[in-house]
Amino acid sequence: MDAVPARARGYVAAVALLTVLCLLPLPAGHTPWGALGLLAALCAVCEHAVRRRFGGTFYPVLLAGAFLLPPAAAALVPVPAGLLSPVAHRPALPRRVWRAAQPALAVWAASRVHGTLGGRDAVAGSDFPHALLPAGAAVLAFCLVLTVLDGGLRAAVGLVPPRRAWRGLLARSLAPVAVHGLAGLMMAVLWRSPYGPVAALLVLLPMCVSWWVFAQYHRERAAHQATIRALVQAVDIKDGYTRGHSERVGHASVLIARELGMDDERVEVLRFAGILHDVGKLGVPTRLLRKNGPLTPEERRIIELHPEYGHEMVRGISFLGEARAAILHHHERLDGSGYPYGLAGDRIPECARIVAVADAFDAMTSTRCYSRARPVEAAVAELERCAGKHFDPRMVGALVRALARSGWHPAVTADEPAQDTPTAGRAADSGAPR
Repeated sequence: MDAVPARARGYVAAVALLTVLCLLPLPAGHTPWGALGLLAALCAVCEHAVRRRFGGTFYPVLLAGAFLLPPAAAALVPVPAGLLSPVAHRPALPRRVWRAAQPALAVWAASRVHGTLGGRDAVAGSDFPHALLPAGAAVLAFCLVLTVLDGGLRAAVGLVPPRRAWRGLLARSLAPVAVHGLAGLMMAVLWRSPYGPVAALLVLLPMCVSWWVFAQYHRERAAHQATIRALVQAVDIKDGYTRGHSERVGHASVLIARELGMDDERVEVLRFAGILHDVGKLGVPTRLLRKNGPLTPEERRIIELHPEYGHEMVRGISFLGEARAAILHHHERLDGSGYPYGLAGDRIPECARIVAVADAFDAMTSTRCYSRARPVEAAVAELERCAGKHFDPRMVGALVRALARSGWHPAVTADEPAQDTPTAGRAADSGAPR
């Protein structure tokens, strides 16, 4: 997203102002500037390395600052890392301000809770297990602030409906941040020990190992993404009239899934399902995909095998999960008139009902060699007309609401001019109502 909406800018500015207010009571004479500077530098180095390699955030140093420093000083630890971080999209300033202000407020809250519960005295005296309770409360406060701020930004940007902006954020962040919090507590205890900051840095070694393990997972996932891209490109080359169709169906499937309140992991699976729904065309003879004129009944039956071909192709890709069912059943219809198995109603997997609506919508709003693109409003009206017969009304309603809020701006658009020669056979494989 290259542009930042005005209300998102206002939200970021409000968070930044609140951060400044938290920093104002910084006592010049009682601030451990040496520890603050070292932690801020270490945070900047770790953040740069982690963001560049994984795109994530490294919390142990931030939480160590919350356990060691007073609130106003602890809030300064992430500021240099956020303001100096590289930004891939413009405008850079609000993005950098957000990266500095959000963790600063979270660390301030964690330090405030930790100090109120006597945590700094427990850390200084290496008082276990009494040091664990204040640290746990501080980690919870840290997660709560991150969740509140993240959800607010998602609502301001318009990524999800406001009522669902905070759903699942706390549950997903609590476990990993708790692990980082334990590492931060160990850093703080060693920092206060006779061995000093050098010993505290040793805590980062096991964290580096865990990030290395994560890197292997990241590379494996990148390989999966590359495989998916290669399959889609192969389909686009073989059946050029659908070029870009797969990505757009994936985008529309994501809109529907988010509107239905699905969690991020399932939304990603639905994106894969939309992108790969036509991969079975690789098993259909090219002469049929490119045939001008009507298809014979036998040729139509061959083309209608492409969902089964696709399901066989992706059967061994375990991370696709329920996307495989969507690939197999995305041409089923609610009234049982679809293919390949003529399933009806709830017997059609939910993911397939989502992709079916996304597929039909893009088929109607894209210029094809046998028809010109319909306006979005006309396509929506046709989907609503066929809801309950061909398509699940719940999925149609979700797409309509998502389009009303964010419009239809797919990353890939169909700009092929319509040809004069009709290709009636293509309608057999189109997701549009017939």
